[in-house]
Amino acid sequence: MPTKLSRREFIRLCAGSAAAISMSGFLAPFMAEAAEAGAPPVIWIQGASCTGCSISLLNTVHPSIQDVLLKVISLRYHPNVMAAAGDLAIQEAMYKVARENKGRFFLVVEGSVPTAADGMFCTVGEENGKPITFQKLVQDIGGQAKAILAFGTCSAYGGIPATPPNPTGCKPVADVVKNVPVVNVPGCPPHPDWMVGTIAHVILYGDYPELDEFGRPKMFFSGIVHDNCPRRQYFDNAIFAKNFSDPGCLLEIGCKGPIAHCDATTRPWNGGVNWCIKSGAPCIACTEPQFPGWPMYERLPEMPIAPGITTTIDQVGLVLGGAAVVGIGGHLIGNIATGRVGFKKDEKEGDN
Repeated sequence: MPTKLSRREFIRLCAGSAAAISMSGFLAPFMAEAAEAGAPPVIWIQGASCTGCSISLLNTVHPSIQDVLLKVISLRYHPNVMAAAGDLAIQEAMYKVARENKGRFFLVVEGSVPTAADGMFCTVGEENGKPITFQKLVQDIGGQAKAILAFGTCSAYGGIPATPPNPTGCKPVADVVKNVPVVNVPGCPPHPDWMVGTIAHVILYGDYPELDEFGRPKMFFSGIVHDNCPRRQYFDNAIFAKNFSDPGCLLEIGCKGPIAHCDATTRPWNGGVNWCIKSGAPCIACTEPQFPGWPMYERLPEMPIAPGITTTIDQVGLVLGGAAVVGIGGHLIGNIATGRVGFKKDEKEGDN
């Protein structure tokens, strides 16, 4: 979707070594308040990634990029949009900023961290004639930050680069930096609001938001996609699509909605226009730690609903069938996935 910012204006803004953030109208008042609270330095670095998280952040619609440029954060380093390069960027815009603002700046990490071969699969510059690995950069800069914001599933959980066989030894940021709080904002890529909202929170309150067991902000990742899916009535009536063009629930062709935690059902993309299921594609649960370690467009034999706990699709079908008879239908599986209820059959049999 085209942005209101022309190419000429974008280049002019980038020439000042500045970066921009945009967000939905819903977050605008909070961002204005955050701006009044002051603009802490932010360093944004990229490792094993596709830069899709940066593109997602910058490709917002309302308000325009110009309206929020430099009003919320002071982005000192971003490899895609800054004009400086080489030593000027790495030593002056990164290491110097981190040193002078130790414990007061935020580090945004996009992409997982290659650790095999001493990190040599991903180098980001040179120092004294020797390559600087991304692993070293994350540890050096991250170790001095107030907090690390891991944007995107690659940074948060390893994502695609860390999927077996993982020859580069990619790891999530939290496995590399241990002494600094890490906030995971997963997604492939994350919704712009998830990133902007998290930044606004840490600026306003000087602390990271309430997190779930996987380090995700609960304000965006507490709900289950399945609970508010527009195709939910098909699931409740056991109508399942066999092909992408068919009406019906997309569970049989790979939808992971019952295990996907995010608010995409009520926070559509591209200025509220669309999102995965509305466009006809199944949810691939890109916000989950297991992503992408499952068949994307195939029925998932087992769905992880909690650490160490799985349920099969057949079990889901059996529960649905029995529940539909008494009128509570498919809502049960949403409750199972969130842990509000569980399968009681084995317990009852054990009691007997």
